[in-house]
Amino acid sequence: MFPGKMEQFIDNLPPMDLMRSEKMTFVQLIIPAESAHRAISYLGELGLLQFRDLNADKSPFQRTFVNQVKRCAEMSRKLRFFKDQVNKAGLMSSSRTLLQPDIDLEDLEVHLAEHEHELIEMNSNSDKLRQSYNELLEFKIVLQKASGFLISSHGRAVSGEIELQDNGYSNDDYGDTASLLEQEMRPQPSNTSGLRFISGIICKSKALRFERMLFRATRGNMFFNQAPAGEQIMDPVSTEMIEKTVFVVFFSGEQARTKILKICEAFGANCYPVPEDISKHGQITREVTSRLTDLEATLDAGIRHRNKALTSIADHLAKWMDLVRREKAVYDTLNMLNFDVTKKCLVAEGWCPMIAKAQMQEVLHRATFDSNSQVGIIFHQMDAVEAPPTYFKTNTFTNPYQEIVDAYGVARYQEANPAVYTTVIFPFLFAMMFGDWGHGICLLLGALVLIARENKLSTQKLGSFMEMLFGGRYVILLMSLFSIYCGLIYNEFFSVPFHIFGPSAFRCRDTSCRDAYTTGLVKYRDPYPFGVDPSWRGSRSELAFLNSMKMKMSILFGVAHMNLGIILSYFNARFFGSSLDIRYQFVPQMIFLNSLFGYLSLLIIVKWCSGSQADLYHVMIYMFLSPTDELGENQLFWGQRPLQIVLLLLALIAVPWMLFPKPFILKKLHTERFQGRSYGILNSSELDLEVEPDSAREHHHEEFNFSEVFVHQMIHSIEFILGSVSNTASYLRLWALSLAHSELSTVFYEKVLLLAWGYDNLVIRLVGLTVFAFATAFILLMMESLSAFLHALRLHWVEFQNKFYHGDGYKFKPFSFASLTEDDD
Repeated sequence: MFPGKMEQFIDNLPPMDLMRSEKMTFVQLIIPAESAHRAISYLGELGLLQFRDLNADKSPFQRTFVNQVKRCAEMSRKLRFFKDQVNKAGLMSSSRTLLQPDIDLEDLEVHLAEHEHELIEMNSNSDKLRQSYNELLEFKIVLQKASGFLISSHGRAVSGEIELQDNGYSNDDYGDTASLLEQEMRPQPSNTSGLRFISGIICKSKALRFERMLFRATRGNMFFNQAPAGEQIMDPVSTEMIEKTVFVVFFSGEQARTKILKICEAFGANCYPVPEDISKHGQITREVTSRLTDLEATLDAGIRHRNKALTSIADHLAKWMDLVRREKAVYDTLNMLNFDVTKKCLVAEGWCPMIAKAQMQEVLHRATFDSNSQVGIIFHQMDAVEAPPTYFKTNTFTNPYQEIVDAYGVARYQEANPAVYTTVIFPFLFAMMFGDWGHGICLLLGALVLIARENKLSTQKLGSFMEMLFGGRYVILLMSLFSIYCGLIYNEFFSVPFHIFGPSAFRCRDTSCRDAYTTGLVKYRDPYPFGVDPSWRGSRSELAFLNSMKMKMSILFGVAHMNLGIILSYFNARFFGSSLDIRYQFVPQMIFLNSLFGYLSLLIIVKWCSGSQADLYHVMIYMFLSPTDELGENQLFWGQRPLQIVLLLLALIAVPWMLFPKPFILKKLHTERFQGRSYGILNSSELDLEVEPDSAREHHHEEFNFSEVFVHQMIHSIEFILGSVSNTASYLRLWALSLAHSELSTVFYEKVLLLAWGYDNLVIRLVGLTVFAFATAFILLMMESLSAFLHALRLHWVEFQNKFYHGDGYKFKPFSFASLTEDDD
C-alpha cells in the first residue's frame, strides 16, 4: 500500500523546467522551390529547428547552392576589406544593425564591387602620391645635409690644414671626412675630377651595418659621412614613422661606384643625385619645396575624398555584414536539404522541440503567403532511429550553471539534469572552502559591479578572462553570498573573529588572559547563539576544535550529496521505466552507502548532541575487525553493537546484489524475447537502458553478449564500492581547503598587518597595509578562490554526477540568426 501511494505522490509532482530536457520531435518539411529561401530565413529568425544534413555524402562543391555560397563569401571578403580600411583610417563604424529585407543581394553585390574598385583605385593613387612625396622629402633632406658635407670637404681641401693619412676611415667625425679629397687633390691638383661621391638616405637601424659593408667592399678606399635626417618619414607599406640617416660616400673609380650602388640597393638605401656645384643647391631646394607643397595639398584632398567615401561605407557596414552573414547561413542550410528536381521542391529533416510545433507551422504558413507560392509547405512528424538532441531552456542566471555541467558532458536525452542542484550546491561547496565573510564581501562587490554594468558589458568585446568573469557573474554572486554565510558560521572576517551575535560563552581564568593558550578557558554561560564562539581563537584547543568540526561537517555534507546522486538515479530509472535499475542498482547502492557512511554520519550527529567523548575512528575500524566485541566507553546509544552487525551484513549482501542478478535477468529476458515465447514481457526501453553504454538501440538488437554485459556490471559495481570510500574521503578537501584559507588569512593578518602596525612609523604602516592588501587580493581572493572553484567542480563532476549522470548526449543546435558571429563570415 505504502509503495503504491509513494509512486502516486511522485507521479503527481509538478514537472521542473530544468529537471528534464525539452521533448523533441523529428520533423520533415517539403518546401516548394519558390518559397525555400524565405522559409529558411523565417526559420532562422525563429531559431528552433536543428536541420539534418541530407547531403553528407556530397562535397561542398557538389551541392546545389554552391555558387550562391561563393558569392556570399566573396561579398564577406569585400566587407572585411572595407572594415579594415575604416579601422586604419581611424573612423568609427556604425553599430546599428537595422535590417532592410527589401535589399536585393544582387544589387548589393554590384554596389560592393563598385565601392571596392573605387577604394582600390584611391589607395593606389594615394600610395603613388605618398611615394613621390617621400622621395621629394628625402631628396630635400639629402640636399640640405650633403651641402654641408661638400662645403666642409671643399674648404679643408683648399686650405690643406689636415694631413692625409693612408686609408683614413671615419664615423660621424666631419673634421676627418675630407682626408681622401685632400689626398686626391694634393699630388695631382689637376685631376680632382677623379674623386666622386654618392649621396642618399637609409634607415637609421641599418646605418652601422651599411657602413661596415661599404668599408669591406672597397677595402677602406672610401670616406663615409652621415648625419641624422632630423625628421621622421612615413613608410608607405606599414604607415609607420621611421627615423632615417643621410649619408655621403666619397670614392674613386668606376668599379667602386658599381659596388657601392649594389650595396645601396641591397640595404634598401635611396640614392639621390646631388650636383657638385654648391651654388645650384639653393635653386634645386626651392623647386623641391614648391613641389612638396603641391603634393601635400593633393594628398590632403585625396585623404578627405577617401575618408568621405569610407564614412558613407561605414554607415551601412554593420547592416551589410549582417545581411551577407544571414544570406550565407541561409544558403549553407539550403545545401543541407535534398533537392527534388522532378517535383521542384526541397526536402528538409530535423529536430525541433514539441512546444515549438505551433510556432513553426505559423512561420511556414507566413513564408508561403509572403512568397506568393501556390503550394503550401508540408510539415509532418516522423520516427527517428537516432537519439534526439538535448535542449534546456535557460536564462542569464541558470545558463552558467548549465555550462558547468555541459563541460563534463551533455546530458542524455531526458535524463535528470544536475544543473538544477548545481545552482545551489556548487556555490555552497565553494563557500565551505572559502568561508570568510570579509573575503565574501569583496567577491560580492565584484559581482555587483558586473551585474550593475550588465547592459554595457554585454555589448562590448571583452577579453577571454573578463568574458569568463562576466558570463559567471551570477555564479560569483551566489558564491559570495554563501561565503558570507559560511564566514559567519566560522566567525572569520579576514581571519579576525567578532562578537556579532552576543557575548562569548567562555572567559579567561584571570583578567590578563595570559594562560588562555596553555591552560584553556572556562565556560560560564549558554553556548554562542550562531557559529563558532570567538573565544576559540587563540585558545589552547583552537586548531583541534576547528579541525574536528570542519572535518565532520565535510563528511556529513559529502554523504548527503552522494545520497542525493543515488536518489536521482532512482528518478532516472523510474522515468525510463527500468525496474531492473531500481531493484538491482538503486536499492543495493543505498544500502551499501548508508550502512557504512550513513552510519558514520549518524554517529557524528549523536556525538554532537550527547557531548560524548567516544572515539569514532575506533568505532568504525573495529566495526570491521571485531564487530562482536563490546564497545565500552565508545558506545553512544543502546543497541549500537547489534545495529553495527546488521549494517555490516547488509553492506556485504549489497555487493553480490549489485553484481549478479542484473546480467542474468537481462540474459533471460533477451532469450525469451527473441524466442518469441513472451515477447510482451520485456519493455524495449528497459533493455535499451540496461545495457548502457552499449545499448540495444545502438546495436539494433544484435546478438546479446552476456560476457560483455557481466564485465560492465562488475566494473560498475567495483567502481561504486571503492568509490564510496574514496569519494567520502574526497569530501575532506572541504575541510583541508577551509583550514588552508583560514591559516593563510591568519598569517597575513598577524605577520604582516599587525607586525607593521606595531611600529610607530607611518611609512612602515603604509607598507604593511599595502602588502596585506595585495596579498589579500592576489593570493586569497584570486588564487584561493580559483582553487576552491576547481575543487568544488571536481566534487560535482566526480563524486556527485557519477552516481546517476551519463552525460553522453549531444546539444540541440538549431539554425538561428541570433547565434551567428563574425567568425561565420
